[in-house]
Amino acid sequence: MGGRKSRDKGKRGERELAGVFQLLFGIDARRGVQYCGGAESPDVITDFADIHVEVKRTEKLSLYPAMEQAMADAGEKIPVVCHRRNGKEWLAIIRLGDLPDLVEAIKNTEGRVHN
Repeated sequence: MGGRKSRDKGKRGERELAGVFQLLFGIDARRGVQYCGGAESPDVITDFADIHVEVKRTEKLSLYPAMEQAMADAGEKIPVVCHRRNGKEWLAIIRLGDLPDLVEAIKNTEGRVHN
């Protein structure tokens, strides 16, 4: 896929995933770069303060490089890669060792959701 077409697909994927987060968790979520603009800002900003979301809306995902990018950008936050191929559902990919912290981060947000 060409450069601009690929970027547009990525932007659509970020907006789509933000909507999924809103529906699933009842939280505020929006594309990250349009608000923060930095290379280390998450692709999707959510009310989950301890989670860094990296969006990959592509047919072929290089899993480990995607996670390495999320880890590099996440700092102290939990890196989560969300991926979707055409015609498939969204997947969330995390390091297994981060799963307990992810569950805790979601629990800690429950009292602050915007239903």
